[in-house]
Amino acid sequence: MTGREDFRRRLYKGGRPNRLARVLNRVTAWLHSAGVRPKRWVTLEVRGRRSGRVVKFPLVMADYEGECYLVSMLGNEVNWVHNVRASGGEAVLHHGRRDSVHLTEVEPSERAPILRRYLACAPGARTHVPIDPSAALEAFAEIALQVPVFRVTTASRP
Repeated sequence: MTGREDFRRRLYKGGRPNRLARVLNRVTAWLHSAGVRPKRWVTLEVRGRRSGRVVKFPLVMADYEGECYLVSMLGNEVNWVHNVRASGGEAVLHHGRRDSVHLTEVEPSERAPILRRYLACAPGARTHVPIDPSAALEAFAEIALQVPVFRVTTASRP
């Protein structure tokens, strides 16, 4: 493991962001929202399931066979995944503009090729997803239950 990978793992020890990761996520969310980075870097805005406040998360959107997908590199037990599920999939994506979207969770049996594409789009996630990006699709299928994937549906995609 390289020093960079070790640093990234420590930012999300136990699957939760530490103080530095929270600050970096706020800055990154602002940059993604402003449209400063590539189109696939977005900010997800979803209502908190407990607080009711709008919460923002910087994410990388993967494209696969003409569709767009959001993937949780930290697995099932992260706030944005719980919030999306609680909201019935209603959310907003930002990348230079706001787009109301509906997120539909992809069945685990359909996730393998999307996960492979996600790791190609989001090299920073490779530290957290327990598989080599060049592995066979069968290997991705084995971890599909651990890594939630949501299809983005909207009238105008970011």
